[in-house]
Amino acid sequence: MRAIGTAKLAKPARPAGAEPYIPRTTSLRRLEVSVDGCRGCDLYRNATQGVFGAGPRSASLMLVGEQPGDREDLEGLPFVGPAGALLDRALVDAKIDRKGVYVTNVVKHFKFTRSGKRRIHQTPDSGEIEACRPWLFRELEIIRPDVLVLLGASAAKSAFGSGFRISTSHGHVLESKLAPKTLATIHPSAALRAPDSAGRRRLYRQLVDDLRVAARTAALKVAARATR
Repeated sequence: MRAIGTAKLAKPARPAGAEPYIPRTTSLRRLEVSVDGCRGCDLYRNATQGVFGAGPRSASLMLVGEQPGDREDLEGLPFVGPAGALLDRALVDAKIDRKGVYVTNVVKHFKFTRSGKRRIHQTPDSGEIEACRPWLFRELEIIRPDVLVLLGASAAKSAFGSGFRISTSHGHVLESKLAPKTLATIHPSAALRAPDSAGRRRLYRQLVDDLRVAARTAALKVAARATR
C-alpha cells in the first residue's frame, strides 16, 4: 500500500522590513505621518501608533533610544514619559538646549506584554530592530547630525554590534556604521530603575557627563566647519 505523506505547512513569510513603507521625501512631517502605516514588522499590530522622531532638521546632536514607551505610544511623540522627563533634566544640567536636539528611537512601535491593565516594556529583538532600521537611516540622511548619541544597549548595539558594552565604552566618541562621530551612554530609564538612591545618582551623573562630551564634540565640529 502506498504511504500517504503528511503535507508540510508553509511558514508564514516574515515582513520585508520598513523600506517599502518609507516615502521618497526629505520632509520630516511627511515621514512622521507615514510611519504609522509601516508594516515592516509585526509590532504595529498591538501598538497604538507609530512614533517618529522630533526636533529640528538643523540639530547638531541627534539622540536615539530603543523604542517608544507606554506614554510615547499613546501620545505619538518620543521621550515624553518619565524617562523623557529625566532626559530633559540631564540636557539642562549638561547645558544643552533641548529645543535644538533631535530625538528618536531605533524601533518606531511600542513592544510590550500585558500584566493586568499595565503594559510592560519588552526589548525588541534583532529582527525587529533590523526591520525598522531604514527609518533611522532616513532620519540620519536628513538631519546629518555632528554627533549621534545612542541611549541604551539596544541602540548602541544597532551601531556597534552585539559585543558592545556601555559599561566600559560609554562616553567615548567613536566611528560607527551610523555616523562618523557616535557616542553611547545609558538610557535615562536605567537611572530610574536603579534599586537605590545612590545608584540613581551615579547613573544620572554618568548620563550628564556623557552628554557633556557629546556637546563639546559637536561644538568643536561646528567651530571647525565655520573656519573653513
